[in-house]
Amino acid sequence: MSDLARYSRQILFAGIGETGQQALMQSRVAVVGAGALGTVISNHLVRSGVGYVRLIDRDLVELSNLQRQTLFDEGDAQFNLPKAAAAQKRLNEINSTVTVDAVIADLNLDNAEELINRMDVIVDGTDNFMTRFLINDVAVKYGIPWVHGAAVSSRGMFAVFKPGITPCYRCLYPQVPAGMGETCDTVGVLSPLTDIIGSYQAMETIKLLVGHDTTPNLEQIDIWDHVSLQMDISKGKNPNCRACGKREFDFLNRASAPQETYSTLCGRDTVQVNPRNKRELDLKAAAENLKKIGKVAANDFLVRFSPDEDITIVLFKDARVLIHGTNDLAKAKSLYSKYIGN
Repeated sequence: MSDLARYSRQILFAGIGETGQQALMQSRVAVVGAGALGTVISNHLVRSGVGYVRLIDRDLVELSNLQRQTLFDEGDAQFNLPKAAAAQKRLNEINSTVTVDAVIADLNLDNAEELINRMDVIVDGTDNFMTRFLINDVAVKYGIPWVHGAAVSSRGMFAVFKPGITPCYRCLYPQVPAGMGETCDTVGVLSPLTDIIGSYQAMETIKLLVGHDTTPNLEQIDIWDHVSLQMDISKGKNPNCRACGKREFDFLNRASAPQETYSTLCGRDTVQVNPRNKRELDLKAAAENLKKIGKVAANDFLVRFSPDEDITIVLFKDARVLIHGTNDLAKAKSLYSKYIGN
C-alpha cells in the first residue's frame, strides 16, 4: 500500500487532492497544549497525514481529564503519565508514518522561540491568556500563522491569525484581561464543545497548509443554548498594536510589564506569583467562585483556597498569589492557570 492510499478519501475531496496531501505530508505543525483541545487537534492532524507534529504540554494525565481529553485512558491517569508522552504513544499507534515530537515542558519566554519558530502553523490548545500572547509574539516575530481556540462551560471560539495579512491577537486584545477568568476547573466544560472547537481548529490548520482561504471571523458558539456568532475581524488591524504594529514583543521580554513572576520562597515549600500589571481582585467574588471546587476561608484581606489536602492557594487583593505545598515552578504555574486563570 502506498503512503497516499490511507488518505484516499481525503484526496478525493476537491479542496485537497493529491497536491494538497503532499503538502500536508511535508508540513510541520506545533500544537501547544495536549488537553481537551490539543488532543482533538493533534488526533485530526496526525490522521490527516501532517508530516511532523510537535506536541507541547507541561501537565500529567488526571482522572478528571478523561471526560473530554480524547487520547487518554484510565491507565494513563493511574500512572500519572505526562500528557505529551501519553498522547504521542496513542498518536504513533494511529499513524506510524507521521513524526510526533512530544515535548514535556511549559512553553515560556525562555523556550518559545526555539520550540515553535520553525513551524508552518502554530495551533493553540492552551487554557490561558498569557500563553496565547506569547504564541502571538512568536508568530508575529517570525511570520507564522496560528489558529486560536478556547472552550469553557458550553461556550467556545476560534480564529485564524496570519501575520501581515490579518489583525494579530493583540490587535483584538491589547492587554491581558484583568481579574479572575473562568476556567474548566471553576465552571466546568462540556466534552462535545471541545471536540467541536478542536475540530474547527484542525480544519483551519489544514486549510492553511494546503493554501486554502481560512475564516475571516472570530467564530463563537454556545452548544447548550444553540447560539452562534460570527464577528468579522479582517478589518481590525491596529497600526499602533505593540506586537504587529510596533513590533515590541512584550511577552518575549522578561522585563516587560505584562509578565507574571514566579519565585520560590526559601524554606517554605511555596511559590509566589506576582503579576507585574498591578490590579485589584474582587476577593468576595473570588471566594464565591472557588467554593464550588474546594475549601475556602476568606477575610477582607485575602482568600485561602484548598483544592485538596496537599495544596493551599492564597489570593491577595493586589492579585499576588501564594501557592503552598510545592516549590516546583512548572506545577505552580499549572495550578495558577487551572484555578486562578487571568
